[in-house]
Amino acid sequence: MITLRASGRERLEYQTSFGSGPSGALDNPGWKLDKWKFLPMVSRALEHRPSAKWFVFIEPDTHMIWQNMLEYLSQFDASKPYYLGKYMWIGKVLFGHGGSGFMISNPAMEMVSKHWTENQDWFDEYTAKEWAGDMILGKAMENIGIHLVSASPHVQIDSLSTLDWAANRGDKPPWCYAPVTFHHMTTPDIHTLWRFEHDWLRQNNANTIPRLRDIFESLVHPQLQSDLDNWDNQSRGFEYSDEAFAQLSDEDRAAITQAERNAQASFEQCRIACENKPSCMQFFYVPGRCFLSNELRLGQAVEPQCVEYSHSKNKCIRMQDMKTSEVPPEKPSPAKSGWIMSRILEASEEMNNRCQSLKGNDWVIEL
Repeated sequence: MITLRASGRERLEYQTSFGSGPSGALDNPGWKLDKWKFLPMVSRALEHRPSAKWFVFIEPDTHMIWQNMLEYLSQFDASKPYYLGKYMWIGKVLFGHGGSGFMISNPAMEMVSKHWTENQDWFDEYTAKEWAGDMILGKAMENIGIHLVSASPHVQIDSLSTLDWAANRGDKPPWCYAPVTFHHMTTPDIHTLWRFEHDWLRQNNANTIPRLRDIFESLVHPQLQSDLDNWDNQSRGFEYSDEAFAQLSDEDRAAITQAERNAQASFEQCRIACENKPSCMQFFYVPGRCFLSNELRLGQAVEPQCVEYSHSKNKCIRMQDMKTSEVPPEKPSPAKSGWIMSRILEASEEMNNRCQSLKGNDWVIEL
C-alpha cells in the first residue's frame, strides 16, 4: 500500500474497473490510492491560499451551488476553527463525507495541517490499515479537538436522480432548505443544474436562494409521468414476484391482498397495487416483477441492451431498439416506471405548508 501511494497512478491497473456505491469501491485500485490524498490535499490547499477564509472540498462528481454555499458559509465566524460536513461514522470516528463535500475554516486548516506534518509516520501507518480518506481526515480533526458540525440538510449525498425528494427528517425537512451540494452527479445532471442556477439568478433577486423544492419543481417534477417507458425510478420498497413471495412466511403470504398477488402480472396491475396502498408514491415494473415505493425519486433511463455482439470486432454491432422494444429472446423487455401524480401534488402541498412555519429559518446551524 505504501508502494501504491508513493508510485501514484502509474501503479494502477486500468483494466480493472469497479463501480462505486455508498461505501465506496473498496476493490478499485484507484480507491486504494484515494485514501492517501486527503491530509496532503489539505496541506497543499493551505499553502496555495494561506489567507483564504474557507476551503471547500468536493469530488469530481459533486456539484456545488455557488450562491447557496456562499450564503451558508456566511452564517459562521471564519476566524474560528470549523469543520463542516455530512455526518458519517466508521467505527467510532465521526467525519464529513467526502462525496457530499466538506468545508474547513482557515484556523482549522492550519491546525490540522500542522498536526499532520508533525505526525506523518503515525498517519502513514494508520492510513495503510484503513480504507476511507475522509475518515482519516476526521480522525486528524478529532485528535486536535475539532468536532464536525453537521451541514445537513444542506449537503446532499445523492444526485438529482437518486435523491428522495419527499424525505421527512423530523422538524427539518430538506424540502424547505437550500442545498449546497449534490453527489454522484452525471455530466448531464451537472449541466442541467448549472443552467438552473444561472436562470434563477436572472429571474430572482440575488438574495433569494433556491431551495430544494425550487429545484424539484423546475427540474424533476416536469419529468414525472404516470407511465414512462424504459425508465427505472428506483422504486425498491416492496417487491412482488415469485421469488419475493417464496421468501414470505405462511402468515405474511396469507395477508397479501388480491391486488398484490396480481401486481407482477403487468404494468397496469403494478399500478393498481400501488394505488391500493395509500402511502405508495411510485412503482417500477419489469416482466414478472413489480416494485412499489413510498419515496419520491426520479431515477434514470434504462440503458438499451446489446442485441448482437461481434467478438471479431470486440464490440456490440446492434443495440436494442427502445422504441420497438426489440430484445433478445433470453432477455426481459424494457422496464417501465410510473408515479401517482395526484399523490405527488398532495405531498408537495403538504411539504410547502410545513415550510411556512419555518419562514425566516433559512439555514440549519447546529453548533
